[in-house]
Amino acid sequence: MSDKRKENRKTAGPGGLGGGRMGGGSMGQVEKAKNFKGTMKELMKYIKPYNLSIMIVIIFALGSAGFSIVGPKILGKATTRLFEGLMNKIMGVPGAAIDFDYIGSIIILLMGLYLASAMFTFIQGYIMAGVAQKVSFNLRKEISEKINRMPLNYFDKINHGEVLSRVSNDVDTVSQTLNQSMSQIITAVTTIIGVLIMMLSISWQMTLAALLILPVSTGLIAGVVKKSQKYFKQQQEYLGHVNGHVEEIYGGHIVMKAFNGEKDAIEEFEKLNDNLYDSAWKSQFLSGIMMPIMQFVGNLGYVIVSILGGWLAIKKTIEVGDILAFIQYVRNFTQPISQVAQVSNVLQSTAAAAERVFEFLDEREEIAETSNPAQLDKVRGEVTFEHVHFGYNPDKIIINDFSAHIKSGQKVAIVGPTGAGKTTIVKLLMRFYDINRGAIRIDGHDIKDFTRGDLRNIFGMVLQDTWLFNGSIMDNIRYGRLTASDEEVIEAAKLAHVHSFVKTLPNRYHMELNEEVSNISQGQKQLLTIARAILANPKILILDEATSSVDTRTEVLIQKAMENLMKDRTSFIIAHRLSTIRDADLILVMKDGDIIEQGNHKELLAAKGFYASLYLSQFDIGDVS
Repeated sequence: MSDKRKENRKTAGPGGLGGGRMGGGSMGQVEKAKNFKGTMKELMKYIKPYNLSIMIVIIFALGSAGFSIVGPKILGKATTRLFEGLMNKIMGVPGAAIDFDYIGSIIILLMGLYLASAMFTFIQGYIMAGVAQKVSFNLRKEISEKINRMPLNYFDKINHGEVLSRVSNDVDTVSQTLNQSMSQIITAVTTIIGVLIMMLSISWQMTLAALLILPVSTGLIAGVVKKSQKYFKQQQEYLGHVNGHVEEIYGGHIVMKAFNGEKDAIEEFEKLNDNLYDSAWKSQFLSGIMMPIMQFVGNLGYVIVSILGGWLAIKKTIEVGDILAFIQYVRNFTQPISQVAQVSNVLQSTAAAAERVFEFLDEREEIAETSNPAQLDKVRGEVTFEHVHFGYNPDKIIINDFSAHIKSGQKVAIVGPTGAGKTTIVKLLMRFYDINRGAIRIDGHDIKDFTRGDLRNIFGMVLQDTWLFNGSIMDNIRYGRLTASDEEVIEAAKLAHVHSFVKTLPNRYHMELNEEVSNISQGQKQLLTIARAILANPKILILDEATSSVDTRTEVLIQKAMENLMKDRTSFIIAHRLSTIRDADLILVMKDGDIIEQGNHKELLAAKGFYASLYLSQFDIGDVS
């Protein structure tokens, strides 16, 4: 992260996303964009690679505006010639006639000018659309890469909808502004300068009269922009809250319905939606009234210019065609001013959206990879925990002085009551979280000496919570090793007892799992994840309640497959059903983050300690042997 970006974000406050989970926190007023100048400066860095395209857009915008600007002056000459011809006829001047040839040539010239102006506008719009999409593509790419570099504890404390809002809504807002507003600003500024020059060339007195309306319109617009700025910021914030709530409820809609949570979900949505509605209509209303304000002020200008122009025409200071041209210039002068005002309002929304994107991009990432990573020619699978201390919150340590030595090829079971820290140990082993103190070593090397990619290649994991994606069964199993052939995938499926049920499915291995993976059972999902781990062929295996979602008969089959899989591999098994880990080489008994007992099944039963009480709570005394 650059020092400049840090400086730009220094007023952003903690967290950056400003929302937390959907149900909590205050939904009060949100301040305006914290650092408008810094945010826009940061956004310019993304536009800088396309400076050549921007210069071409500026040139075509100047050409388009220039052709439009000279039109009224030329049309005024045709009007003057027409007026003079009519007046001469009315006064009976001998040989008086209207010069239609001159007027016709003027019309042809004007058609050419306006056609060229339209072509230039089309070209600049085409180029600008490409630039806008490239910038938004780069922003989305950075966000995607950033997500993969974020520590898991970030996602523990933030709602997924907040992140999704940045990828979709906020980036879209920036893209639309670049696509529409940038070319509008260029054209508007060019038009204002060009029209002002043309107005002065007709009459400085009328120009001065027209300019008297500017302070009035500027003051009104400045007041509207200042008022609407905070509402645009609120709109972006509340839109993220609504998206987060909808994503959360939709993802868990079965649980929500099972516990009759529809009423609470609707009430929460209505509260969030009301907040969004309140900020959105205020921001859009204030944005929408700027054009009527400019039209009202512009009409006042027309009255002043028409009166003054008629008086100057009577005095023969200007021609009649000049009055017509000047009135058109007044309209062309007020319109780009209103466009600039409108764009300035849109820029507030853009700044709010871009600021939210940059705040996310500036979030603290995982600890950087080591510059000289350890490389193991052959992984033995020896694991050592040395006085490990860890807490998801540094102020609340949940793993206290954890030490253990696991030899290569050992089958290690981790048992204990809920909340003892069993799954946390596995997360630390794979470096999903970094420990506070101590060390974890694999084959004598601290896991921090490996890159995260190399470290996780050593492990294969099967979790209690299955994760499958929208795709074929073949692709879901192959996720364990992307280079595996179809035959290797099917062989892994057979070892995991997947093959038998896949044969009964339509399209077999090519059957598509839907987005919610609801077209197969929970037990079948678990079998697929086990097949994935078998295909990965890891040196160290982690099974976190891997058979909790299968029936007893299938569990027996899985246990046999696991026995083959765990041969010559170091295996960590987290289990609540203690019957599944009787043959473990080492059982680590955890309670409140500490190992309080360790040994094999018989040794721990003979000790008649905490493990024995856990085991007896699951079985009759007669079964203990």
